[in-house]
Amino acid sequence: MMGHRQVEQAALFYEFSLEKHIPADHLLRSIDRFVDLGEIKRDLAPFYSNIGRPSIDPELMIRMLLIGYCFGIRSERRLCDEVHLNLAYRWFCRLGLEGAVPDHSTFSKNRHGRFRQSDLFRRVFECVLRRCIEERLVGGEGFAVDASLIKADANRQKGIEGDKGLPPAAAGRAIDEYLAVLDDAAFGAATEVTPKFVSPSDPAARWTGAHGGQAFFAYSTNYLIDVENAIIVDVEATTAIRQAEVLAAKRMIERSLERFDLYPSRLLGDSGYGSAEMLAWLLYEHGIEPHVTVFDKSARTDGIFSRDDFTYDHTGDVYRCPDGKVLTTTGTLVNDGATMLYLASKRDCDRCALKLRCCPTQASRRVPRSIYEGARDMARQIARSWEGRTSRRLRKKIEMLFAHLKRILKLDRLRLRGPNGARDEFTLAATAQNLRKMAKLIPMPTPRLA
Repeated sequence: MMGHRQVEQAALFYEFSLEKHIPADHLLRSIDRFVDLGEIKRDLAPFYSNIGRPSIDPELMIRMLLIGYCFGIRSERRLCDEVHLNLAYRWFCRLGLEGAVPDHSTFSKNRHGRFRQSDLFRRVFECVLRRCIEERLVGGEGFAVDASLIKADANRQKGIEGDKGLPPAAAGRAIDEYLAVLDDAAFGAATEVTPKFVSPSDPAARWTGAHGGQAFFAYSTNYLIDVENAIIVDVEATTAIRQAEVLAAKRMIERSLERFDLYPSRLLGDSGYGSAEMLAWLLYEHGIEPHVTVFDKSARTDGIFSRDDFTYDHTGDVYRCPDGKVLTTTGTLVNDGATMLYLASKRDCDRCALKLRCCPTQASRRVPRSIYEGARDMARQIARSWEGRTSRRLRKKIEMLFAHLKRILKLDRLRLRGPNGARDEFTLAATAQNLRKMAKLIPMPTPRLA
């Protein structure tokens, strides 16, 4: 028999508790244990006026932003709607059933104003990282570093040729930020090469074709992680070029040492961080073992002997060619001021049977050697060891974090423009990833029975 909907008279009073309606295994309930924003008001006090109408609680806006990045809600307008409707979001934001949700325009005003001036997002990230350290999720022994390209909020079809420069009428927040970082080695001063195209709406974004498909405007998000539990130890935004990414790695390592006393014994990285200068910086200045693929283009494919075919004698500071002849150096630095040339005797080369395979177009053979070659040799030795093979496997953890960033948190394209906008988005996303990691690794406490 067909049932009928029972229409009941509304009750005069209701008793409703948000706490009881949030599942015990909900992600936000697990995350809430690690979010301590008690010092926000004190830190932001100098950025508010002592008179006028009371502002919206900044803790509320930070909690809403954390929800957006934890659940991949990229639109601030949609975020406000979701918080208004979702009971779990209201519970996390401490809004109750009748609490008013801020307007989406409030986020933009605070992001580009008080929050950015006070470096609030960096403080929130470091607060969460400090909690990770307290929970012993950060071992501090092995770090990995890498960078990933994130598309900028810039139309590739509206780019102008880099040689022409920006139009005189160009103006806006992103333009001002671009001009402010022209001398920053992580952005404008990273290279003297003029990009092929420049975006009038976001000129700090770099034109790149690194993915092999259509070129696009992008920034690089740089992660330094602890490989034990893949906790993000630091994050940095740079222009999408390798020189800037190497600089970011140095900044992140030094900042983790200065602020958290984290001193890794080894650093894992790909060949982008395997230059002789970078390897020497790790080994000689900080005592960090370089578990990094050496960047080396000395191998040849034309049948001519490459540098690896020559044996270096550390005791005599000489090279020996495949025929056993000696190559010596005067000790004069050439090229970039960090390279020495080892030369063979012209007499030896003239009567050598291997000359056509060694120096067919030169009077004698020359072999360059970096003054940091000792660090490169150590990195090669580590790469051939069992520890090196293990490090190559552990290095994939940071690649998984980038995949998580783009697929789950949906940060495959920026919504904010300019270097500061990229910093904000990357820092909040890294904070969200650490919170989700803690929620996964640290189980909820079992409630005590009465």
